[in-house]
Amino acid sequence: MRSLRRAAFFPCFFDMKLFFWVLVLAAAAWGAHWGADKLAEPLKKVRQQWGLSEAAGAAFIALATASPEVGTNVASAVRGLKDIGLGNLLGSNIISVPAIVTVAYIASRKRTKNSSESSRRRQHSMQVKPEALYVQALPYLAIIALAAVLTLPQPWRGLQPIDGWIMFAAYLVYVAQAIMRDRQDGQVVRWNKKEIIVAILGVLLLALGAYLTVTATENIVTLLGISKLIGGLFITSSMSIAPEIFATWSVARSGQVTAATTNVIADNTVTMTLAFFPLALVNLLIDNLLIFSVNLAFVALLGIVYAAFIYWGSDKNSFQFWEVLALNGVYFAYLAVMLFGVLKVF
Repeated sequence: MRSLRRAAFFPCFFDMKLFFWVLVLAAAAWGAHWGADKLAEPLKKVRQQWGLSEAAGAAFIALATASPEVGTNVASAVRGLKDIGLGNLLGSNIISVPAIVTVAYIASRKRTKNSSESSRRRQHSMQVKPEALYVQALPYLAIIALAAVLTLPQPWRGLQPIDGWIMFAAYLVYVAQAIMRDRQDGQVVRWNKKEIIVAILGVLLLALGAYLTVTATENIVTLLGISKLIGGLFITSSMSIAPEIFATWSVARSGQVTAATTNVIADNTVTMTLAFFPLALVNLLIDNLLIFSVNLAFVALLGIVYAAFIYWGSDKNSFQFWEVLALNGVYFAYLAVMLFGVLKVF
């Protein structure tokens, strides 16, 4: 009888343990993004002080908004859990594009009565500034191509320290071209001690959140019996973009549509460069070339579709409803390929 009770209790204990680590992961992700948000405020002031354009400012502010992903990869490298960092890096760059564009599109909708036909047409599209293509999307595609060259060919497959420094240099070039474009007159901004203290606290919470994100993911994948790479691809990445979705809604509702839709590309660019850096320093080997190449291909595909809709879409420099649906369609195609073609779970 005692053994039966113990057997009945074990599944409950297992579920409670899993539930605990899911809560830790959620809290860690939100904590990391809260810390990043406190770091973003001073960077926004720097953008105003330097007179950066909206899209160029997104490249700079992405240092803060993408810092949870960078922090997660630093923690992954330090703890020897590189596959979690790699999975989070690729997975967040895939799910973020359709998710953020969809939320920004919905948040930017405004209904007006007695509007003209052209006005009604604009109501069905989300306008962005042309710089979103040249400052953000095209450099992002170039960086993805560089990542493929550094990681896929047989002679230098994987990530070595030299690859990390190359990607770091690529990030500096990306930021430099963003800053130099469309410079405006700088504004006078005021700094206070409280902001600086809060920013420092934000960095500390960001570091703690990144460490707990990796720890929680490690325990979750162990309990579920799945690989660390898959856990990073689908569990950590989905949780890590949740705070960004809420932030995008707020930014788009305030009328900053270009910032809302280009921040995702700026974040992904930082992730593809600076978040690769710690993994490269500890010599990341690619154990499953198929999973890595399929995910990198969809990272590139979503970037290409994003840029194409801005340039060649039905309404130039905008996203229409069907284009938003198409971005989501690419993501569902990715899920189908991974589940049925790569993982063969069904």
